[in-house]
Amino acid sequence: MIVFKKAQALHNYLEKIASKNVSIGFVPTMGALHKGHIELINRAKQQCNFVVCSIFINPAQFNNKTDFEKYPVTIENDILLLEENETDVLFLPSVNEIYPEGTNVLQHYNLGYLENILEALYRPGHFQGVCNVVDHLLNIVKPQKVFFGQKDYQQTLVVKVLMQHFHPRIKMIVEETMRENDGLAMSSRNMRLSNSARKKATAIYQALQFIKQNIPNKNLDELKHEAASIIINNGFSKIDYVEICDAESLLPVNDLHQHKNLIALAAAFIDDVRLIDNLFIN
Repeated sequence: MIVFKKAQALHNYLEKIASKNVSIGFVPTMGALHKGHIELINRAKQQCNFVVCSIFINPAQFNNKTDFEKYPVTIENDILLLEENETDVLFLPSVNEIYPEGTNVLQHYNLGYLENILEALYRPGHFQGVCNVVDHLLNIVKPQKVFFGQKDYQQTLVVKVLMQHFHPRIKMIVEETMRENDGLAMSSRNMRLSNSARKKATAIYQALQFIKQNIPNKNLDELKHEAASIIINNGFSKIDYVEICDAESLLPVNDLHQHKNLIALAAAFIDDVRLIDNLFIN
């Protein structure tokens, strides 16, 4: 595996690779890699001839400075995992390399209503930060395919909007959320949980399963209220939202019969760690 820290050097190298009709797959990450990330790497290897992974903890997408400072950094282990899984290139840029003019000078992207619902309500500016870094990275790597996980579901819809406008030739692949044996969605943030909180954290998945199992028998308000109770009663300190939405638009639903594809989503705090999850429910 070759490690690049400079964008121009990586771009020049990948241009030579692409000129040989080699397809490039790209997996952007913020590090603290787990089996979910490795699954994305493996999918990229299956579908492309050459795989690039990036590790960059993007300060522009953190609306909470403390959250940014506490984000787990495990770079030595990350490099080992990527080498063991035969990743071709790792891009490991500094903040100055991605944002030479600083994070106060960012491009603004028109994301429509996606910037006013769910995650965007509780993390103002988050998706602008996501779009800035993804746009930069795609311009550098110029892959044929880019791979994301479903756990950050709203983010996948936001990135889809970005790519339709600025990178229409790149294909976006969204892979199903990888889970631990007890159902907890794999996440770098799980590393910050105490042993006690880790055991209780499965309640967020249990609440989503409750919605899926009971959606034929209860009205929407009852479902969301009881799902929220499952989360709180299992040790979570605060809920940002429990919502049932149209899976394609992510708009909240009022009438189940008007929507073919539904998704349940939740965000809640345990041990001062904010966890999110989602589950398709039909």
